[in-house]
Amino acid sequence: MKNTFGSSVSVTLFGESHGPFVGAVLDGLAPGIQVDEDKIRQKMSLRSAFGKVSTARRESDAIQFVSGVFNGKTTGSPLCILIKNTDVRSNDYTKSRFLARPGHADYTAYCKYHGSEDYRGGGHFSGRLTAPLVAVGAIASAALEEKGIVIGTHVKQCGRLTDRDFSDLQSDLRMLSQKQFAVLDDRIEDEMIRLIEAAAAEKDSVGGILETAVCGLPAGVGEPWFDTVEGLLSHMLFSIPAVKGVEFGAGFGFAVLCGSKANDPYAVQDGKIVTKTNNNGGVNGGITNGMPLVFRTAVKPTPSIGIKQETVDFLQKVDADLEIIGRHDPAVIHRARIVVDSVTALVLCDLLSLRYGTDYFAPSETI
Repeated sequence: MKNTFGSSVSVTLFGESHGPFVGAVLDGLAPGIQVDEDKIRQKMSLRSAFGKVSTARRESDAIQFVSGVFNGKTTGSPLCILIKNTDVRSNDYTKSRFLARPGHADYTAYCKYHGSEDYRGGGHFSGRLTAPLVAVGAIASAALEEKGIVIGTHVKQCGRLTDRDFSDLQSDLRMLSQKQFAVLDDRIEDEMIRLIEAAAAEKDSVGGILETAVCGLPAGVGEPWFDTVEGLLSHMLFSIPAVKGVEFGAGFGFAVLCGSKANDPYAVQDGKIVTKTNNNGGVNGGITNGMPLVFRTAVKPTPSIGIKQETVDFLQKVDADLEIIGRHDPAVIHRARIVVDSVTALVLCDLLSLRYGTDYFAPSETI
């Protein structure tokens, strides 16, 4: 099982949904970076379940630093965090142990781990493991912000409802950082919430699209071919449960454009080289060009639904029906946006450390 991502700055995930703890180890981050626990809790709160649009499982997500932090700063050694699981109901999964939940990893996990996997709540495959990702991502985000690099994500689409496009990026990203339900147009928020609540009432679920923008990245970060900015970000983004599609800039929209419209004309603005449009999403040849990095992530409807579904008992190899019980999200897109922000921050910290060295994020002041 591969649980580590990154070259210079790496993150390792561990734990299971119904185990005693979930956690992460962040290794390679420069020493001296401020670790603000209040800011970490604020980021964690954006992932928290709330109202009828989320699961009834409520976790406090209290963070315990095991190593790597001393006197409120990173030490440069591996930073390990633990988050205790406090609200589990493992019995919900006992009767359906060998029934493959459609859309879940139950069957594939059994094939790979030969029945030794922790099946409760999806075990190591669970979205529960995004909690420590957000915690270490908050530290990475703070390091980026010290360099003037800001990340933000909004719910671009939920079902058939769509939010407005980014406009004034700096203003939009500041606003999103404070919103529990991250949309740019306040008028669409209530409609999206009602849509999710209606799906929940029908024992069903909905998906959507997240749109992310990153401002402040310098030009020249990334590699051609195998370690492109798009490739490494996609690698990390596809590790988020429920993510099934990623596109950068105009993405699949390039298919209907001519080169004269798809290309981004260059210009000099205030002594800086820019492009007049940003169809390529801030990346050319796998390397940042100094424009905002823009990409979209498709999030599928939550596979755990209460409607009866056809499946199989993969131990007995017979057909079966399944009605999933337990506490599940009718949508995860509003909670997934901070996870996308977090993994983006981790990838960018790795890329910048590879480009400029491991002390790129170290404060200029020393003791």
